[in-house]
Amino acid sequence: MKNLIKQISRKFGFDIIKYYPSPLERSRAINLKNKGADMLKLLTFHEIDLVLDVGANVGQFATQLFTIGYQGKIVSFEPLSSAYNQLLEASKNNQDWQVAERCAIGNKNGEIEINISENSESSSILSILPNHTDAAPKSAYIGSETTKIRKLSELVYNYVDQSKATLLKIDTQGYENDVLEGAKEIIPKLKGIHLELSLVPLYDGQILFDEMLDKLKNMGFSLYNLYPGFRDYRTGRLLQVMGTFFR
Repeated sequence: MKNLIKQISRKFGFDIIKYYPSPLERSRAINLKNKGADMLKLLTFHEIDLVLDVGANVGQFATQLFTIGYQGKIVSFEPLSSAYNQLLEASKNNQDWQVAERCAIGNKNGEIEINISENSESSSILSILPNHTDAAPKSAYIGSETTKIRKLSELVYNYVDQSKATLLKIDTQGYENDVLEGAKEIIPKLKGIHLELSLVPLYDGQILFDEMLDKLKNMGFSLYNLYPGFRDYRTGRLLQVMGTFFR
């Protein structure tokens, strides 16, 4: 039937070809009323087909992306053994979601000690500050464990080379700058970066919002969106946001 229709149309000087919507047209079709639609619009418009999920914890971010309709691939990285086991369980039935070997991501290769918070999500290589524990008592450290640490560039170069457009997501509780330093070789190949930004010091030695904003700008990225994050439950003050940047 398709061939017959083509033959008829060509007699009148027309040809029928399959129509492929542009990234802008596909992003416009996403309903902003749906939860997470703004993120899906950004990923769709920039044609992101690979997300490097650094600081995956138990897979919350990756699960959210697949839930809102993201159709690319995700590679997750997580250093905590307890969270890592849950991450493996969450990803096991999704062929587009790969979990890398358990390790921290930073600016060196070797081993490192990571502090474990009661709430898991606040665990960090860096020392936690009173600003954080006063605002969220369950973020206090209750232990530590040793894990491998690797530079991201050495782990994902092949993934990025095979990707049309890659987004790097970093949620490492103050260790974001170290992750970027260990990713220098692949940063020119990235299309976007989505990372946690602190408005006040929460971890000892971390880079704060303004300095990170300048760093990303110098790398060639522009701020596209901000998502409110951690607040001080006592005052309502916003302490952290997630920022999305694209070239």
